[in-house]
Amino acid sequence: MRHFLLHLDERLQLIIIATLVGIFGAVGSVALNRSLAIVSGWLHTLHGHWYVFLFPACGAITASIFLNQITKDVGGHGVPEVIYSISKRGGLLRLRSTYSHLVSCLLTIASGGSAGPEAPVVVSGSSIGSNIASFFRLKDRQRIVLVGCGAAAAIAAIFNAPVAGIAFAIEAILGEWTLINVIPIAVSSVVGTEISRLLQGNQIPFQNRLFTIAVPDLIACLGLAVFTAFGSIALMRMLRFIEGRSKALIPYEWIRAGAGGLSVGIIALLLPQVLGEGYEIIRTIIERRFPPGIYIIGLIIVAKIMATSLTIGSGRSGGLFAPCLVIGSFIGLFYQRCLVELLPSVSWAGESYFALLGMAGLISSVMQAPMTGIFLIVEITGSYHVLISVVLLSVISATLSHYFEPSSVYHQELIARGGLARPHTDKRILSELNIMELLEKDCHIVYPEMFLKDLVSVVKQTNRNYFPVENSKTGEFLGMIHLDNVRSYLFDPVLYNSVLVEELMNTKVAIISLDDNLSDVFDLFDRTHSFSLPVVQDKKFLGLISKATILDHYRKELMVQEEI
Repeated sequence: MRHFLLHLDERLQLIIIATLVGIFGAVGSVALNRSLAIVSGWLHTLHGHWYVFLFPACGAITASIFLNQITKDVGGHGVPEVIYSISKRGGLLRLRSTYSHLVSCLLTIASGGSAGPEAPVVVSGSSIGSNIASFFRLKDRQRIVLVGCGAAAAIAAIFNAPVAGIAFAIEAILGEWTLINVIPIAVSSVVGTEISRLLQGNQIPFQNRLFTIAVPDLIACLGLAVFTAFGSIALMRMLRFIEGRSKALIPYEWIRAGAGGLSVGIIALLLPQVLGEGYEIIRTIIERRFPPGIYIIGLIIVAKIMATSLTIGSGRSGGLFAPCLVIGSFIGLFYQRCLVELLPSVSWAGESYFALLGMAGLISSVMQAPMTGIFLIVEITGSYHVLISVVLLSVISATLSHYFEPSSVYHQELIARGGLARPHTDKRILSELNIMELLEKDCHIVYPEMFLKDLVSVVKQTNRNYFPVENSKTGEFLGMIHLDNVRSYLFDPVLYNSVLVEELMNTKVAIISLDDNLSDVFDLFDRTHSFSLPVVQDKKFLGLISKATILDHYRKELMVQEEI
């Protein structure tokens, strides 16, 4: 089969393999969904006992030991690792990631952790796509497309939302809309949806009744956009704060996870609505069955933000989709009830309308992906008649959030460690180049004890302007000589036997190491106003890199990427 596929047209090849990725990605999503229902149902029978508040801590500790000690994978929501693999590793993901995050997520959510199953299934689906690509020995750019296919299939399957799966994969994971991306990802998303429907029925997660939308409701969207934007900012900043503080205060991962879980359990003693993924509470709001009370809703919003940040910020495997939907629905409900209190004479569209908009606004803002938020809410509720309102609110909310938090929750971690390179940017193109392939090794070494006449002899043998200086005994790199800086000496024969290279060399020259990022190297050229810089590793000179060489390779790489 491998031989047959490799001889097909590339686009047909990707479509066939994307179908396989869609099938396996959907099976992983359905397996996690079913497992969550079974385990959560079993644990629910134990509710009512005094020790229930310990469940999130026990689940978090078990999940941490499984993920970090047994499978030795990365915790957190995991999506940044998928994006990092696309930016830096040609889409390569570990085979164990196909199941490790699913099991860890099951332990986290079933025990009451405030997270969703979406990010783990995205990691699993992406890893499936990556490893299938490796099995068929595909190129890096093809593997990257299949990573997107796996992510699309996972989201489409878990939400029964094929268009949202496509939007998420392209908008949040790959970051570019191109024909070679869209077609295989669309195929994988549709296949994932159909497999999910085959295994668990064609269900709309949050069935909604029709309602009349008037001009006041559309105007009210503007105010709700402000609420959801600031709700997303609060969630992102709290998540970042808890993640940073917990790592600084508690070095051991399993203790950190247990502390986060215990905190969630304590919060749940007062507000049990913060536990688990929270889809049932969303249904209660959509069906207008949530009891009255503005203050308790405001408290739940704050508590859910805290619980989610404690769960994921302490390193547990879980997604932000479900918590965003829960928080967004409560923000919409809070906003609607405030409107009713302030303007009782106006006939508002209803609680479910504003809850839907709240969900769209928060998803769009947290992920900086308005198209994903729009299509997800429309598909999981079947409410296509609210499309205008959802588009209006999602775009405004995401724009406001972007002003205060310029990057999405998935990108913040990568930006902090320099691991984000989006398609067709300087950083991404430079990341495809390697320092070793740019290295110029035809350099003439000179030594500090050489006289100026010896340097002149070396200069006559080459067209180079830069000469590395090494210790003749140890081979240690000492500095550089640039002809522009010593030109006046070269034409004065009186100095030939009196001036040493040691007196002419520049010992404070900027150096490059093999571990440096080429984007940073290019910045170094600009800061030092240099045209060539030495590459030094362990105090040994390896060669020169010139700005002209980088630009030449940059141009070639740009031409390759434009052909993709």
